[in-house]
Amino acid sequence: MEETTSSAAPPPSGAGRPAEPEVAHAVDGGVARLSLAGELTGAARRPLMRVLTDLLLQVHSLHRVELDLHAVTFMNSAGMAVLVQALRMTSPRAIELILVGPTAAVIRPLQLSGLWHRFTMLENPTEGGGGE
Repeated sequence: MEETTSSAAPPPSGAGRPAEPEVAHAVDGGVARLSLAGELTGAARRPLMRVLTDLLLQVHSLHRVELDLHAVTFMNSAGMAVLVQALRMTSPRAIELILVGPTAAVIRPLQLSGLWHRFTMLENPTEGGGGE
């Protein structure tokens, strides 16, 4: 099993941009588990897509990506766009994208936008399957 964490350097003082959230990931066979903590906004796009792109290029046996969102405290429309981008990157390769433990901060915007039905959700990582 391979584990790594990606975090950006803090922004220069006075930059006014929020720091990129930390994205940790582990690969076990054909399953990649990514975890994101903090806010799922436009700032999360770069670190999350960097990790996901690297996995898609390097792990040829990848058939499932589990995105652990249990520590996400806020998500806006840019965060929803990040999730849709991840889905668009994995779907053509027949890689299943699972949102694991999404908080109300993730679930509610997805429900209101109608995107809820596009994603497979897994409330508890030990369930072994997804539900919508």
